[in-house]
Amino acid sequence: MQAINVSRGQILANRLAVADTFISSLVGLMGRGRMPPGEGLWICPCQSVHTLWMRFSIDVLFLDNDKSVIHLIERMKPFRISRYLSQAGSVVELPADTIQMTGTQLGDRLEFSE
Repeated sequence: MQAINVSRGQILANRLAVADTFISSLVGLMGRGRMPPGEGLWICPCQSVHTLWMRFSIDVLFLDNDKSVIHLIERMKPFRISRYLSQAGSVVELPADTIQMTGTQLGDRLEFSE
């Protein structure tokens, strides 16, 4: 699956995994050594994330139910917990620096395709 920022015309991830169960969203990226460019994880539903037991920083996009970016975190370090966003419907976790490299900003709309 792909994650595309249609507002900027940028592909955020061309190998996007989906975590849509309690266990898959809880485990997320834990235990991995890194997240290569082009990979990502779409967690739905989700209003908060953590980087506990992770070994690398990530970029995080919080999306509302229309898949618009309502909050973002650049380079979230390991062993951190994000704030809770009740208006978030899902979260996309991406390799560090993806937000900066793609120019992704608040209000941008994402689309997901197979």
